[in-house]
Amino acid sequence: MTTATATPVATGTWTADPVHSNAEFAVKHMVVATFRGSFAEIDATLDLASDTPTLRGSVPVASIVVKDENLKGHLLSPDFFDAENAPNISFASDAVERGAGNDVTVRGSLTVKNATHPVVLTGSLSEPIEHFAGGERIALDLTTAIDRTVYGLDWNAPLPKGGFALGNDVTLSVHLELQNA
Repeated sequence: MTTATATPVATGTWTADPVHSNAEFAVKHMVVATFRGSFAEIDATLDLASDTPTLRGSVPVASIVVKDENLKGHLLSPDFFDAENAPNISFASDAVERGAGNDVTVRGSLTVKNATHPVVLTGSLSEPIEHFAGGERIALDLTTAIDRTVYGLDWNAPLPKGGFALGNDVTLSVHLELQNA
């Protein structure tokens, strides 16, 4: 005979484990392929302790990871992220809403290059598990799409037979392994 036990719902305050968390972006490149990059450093806190759960996070622009150092330099320049004048990309939620199962919707404001706009991220929030080193862990996986030009990321180049080097739509993905704070 087996008995069913309810899976506990995460509560409390959780901080991102920087080794097991990442933030990625993907944008159409040369009309035919998808270019992907990421940020090596991420800081995030998920507060499920209050009546109004919140998610806050940031990445230093200088921690951008791409496979070409020349491209990295261009991405850090004023043509793109302008790391000198806007050193961080940040997010602050207005609402964290649990749906059916592990589904979650997070509404908030994304700031890139000192421009702030509302975004809605969707994904999943796992239930707590016991970590082998002690304490509990949860995972939060979120995705959204933004128009990079509303954040002042306007650089582009026309292609010889039409189209542009970069698409305007960028998919953002955040994968957080969070530990009890």
